[in-house]
Amino acid sequence: MSRSHPELHRSDRIGWLRAAVLGANDGTISVASLVVGVAASGASQHSLLLTGVAGIVAGAMSMAAGEYVSVQSQADTENADLARERDELHQEPDHELEELSAIYMSRGLDAALARQVAVQLTSHDALQAHARDELGITDTLRARPVQAALASALAFTLGASVPVLTVLIAPRESVSITTSATALAMLLVLGGAAGRAGGASVLKGALRVAFWGALAMALSAGVGQLFGTVV
Repeated sequence: MSRSHPELHRSDRIGWLRAAVLGANDGTISVASLVVGVAASGASQHSLLLTGVAGIVAGAMSMAAGEYVSVQSQADTENADLARERDELHQEPDHELEELSAIYMSRGLDAALARQVAVQLTSHDALQAHARDELGITDTLRARPVQAALASALAFTLGASVPVLTVLIAPRESVSITTSATALAMLLVLGGAAGRAGGASVLKGALRVAFWGALAMALSAGVGQLFGTVV
């Protein structure tokens, strides 16, 4: 008796993974940079905490809105292409069949087999066949704006909570160093996890994220010390 053997592919999670990784990285980097920069200006612990919480709320909403608008634009384009393809299938079915056959011939099938495949797939689900093979639209890679927005906002909040919790725990005189250290540790974990989930090098993923995070926090600290203004 044959058994199904489901295969798990990394591309199956690319939609939410991109938004989640981007949100968590941005949350950690931006809020940690805010805290470090304001701390370098000589602000009180209360001000640091207020800055961190405000950064979480504003950043999470900004990430969610930006991700939703961006992915919704992609979804609108996909829907418009599908609507046009649906009309063409209704008005010119023979031309669309020839078009599908030509696609399969360009991929290496001979004319007779390409025609046979095109006929079979058209009889099963013509729109799905054209969406996949002509437009490159699949269920796995379809734009899902609400999913992307929620994943981005939640990930941002989780990432940003690390520097905010550090402000609550660390002594005021060492809050900049402690925040930077915990944020870098978080970024190393996030970068490594993203690399592993995407099939890339864990070490490279960790180091590239940590590098940009360290640069952002260093620049923020420099600005805070330069102006020395209590926020």
